Amino acid sequence: MTKLTGITFAVATAIAGSAFADTDRTGWPESFTVGTASQGGTYFAYGAGWANLVAEELGLSGGGEVTGGPMQNMALVHTGEAQFGMTTMGPAAESLAGTNPIAPGLQMTGACAMFPMYQTPFSVTALSSSGITSIADIPAGARIGFGPAGSTSDTYFPRMMEELGVEFDRRNGGWSDLGSQLQDGLLDVIAFAAGVPVPAVSQLEVQTEVNIIEFTEDEQAQIMAAFPVSQFDISADAYTTLDAPARSVSMWNFAIANCDLPESFVKAVVDVVMSDNERMVNIHRAAGSTLPENWDKNTVMKWHPGAAAWFTENAGAEIPADMIHGN
Repeated sequence: MTKLTGITFAVATAIAGSAFADTDRTGWPESFTVGTASQGGTYFAYGAGWANLVAEELGLSGGGEVTGGPMQNMALVHTGEAQFGMTTMGPAAESLAGTNPIAPGLQMTGACAMFPMYQTPFSVTALSSSGITSIADIPAGARIGFGPAGSTSDTYFPRMMEELGVEFDRRNGGWSDLGSQLQDGLLDVIAFAAGVPVPAVSQLEVQTEVNIIEFTEDEQAQIMAAFPVSQFDISADAYTTLDAPARSVSMWNFAIANCDLPESFVKAVVDVVMSDNERMVNIHRAAGSTLPENWDKNTVMKWHPGAAAWFTENAGAEIPADMIHGN
């Protein structure tokens, strides 16, 4: 198992006066780690932020750690090397099925759902000068940039394109670099899986004319049937290029917990994160979707009993017993 590396944001505070001072802390760890992703990305900022918030509120030592992202987080949380982590529904499904490339054949059932984070939309961009205005317009052999190797975008967008019958030459790289390559004519299309507005697209809009390409209703339905994604509209105000919402799909991100952690501990962590959305949005704008009513976006992982109890009691969640770990 790859050892966690990076900066740990450790916070240890006294619990006097805390709302959780009277909570039964039997079996609670003295410290915890949240597996995030690389520095500079949404996962790291969001994960380190809620880790610090939880550490402060619960009077523990804890923080975010740099990891390889969703796939590695599933492995780290399954083994207990990290108490918490963050993943997308696709990597979660693959990890549970035993097809996580980190440990092929290992069904990572030791990682449980904890709370909904936000959606990662899948979006397609081309230069207006290309004449590409739809998925069907993408020519055979088109050079498509799919983002960093091993990312959620690189893992799923090529499969989605294949599902839709697109033949392409696959390219990888950072989003800013791919944006420059598109502008220089070295790429025909960029297929993004990232929070919108994607900075690279916003930058392109300033410098040249682009087409934000939406899926047709049939394409959207086809992708939703084949992959663990949800219906999503990119809002018209996300980009100056758009004058109406663009039809897309998105993959939900969820926080995960080691299934063996004490129920009272995980319930308290969920309460800190989910009870005050304004604090979360101050950590990262993407947390605008970190809302109790989005509990139902988990259709893949079993819930940690502590998390299930919180959402049942506070969000009116009706979680089937067979979707709760230990039942």
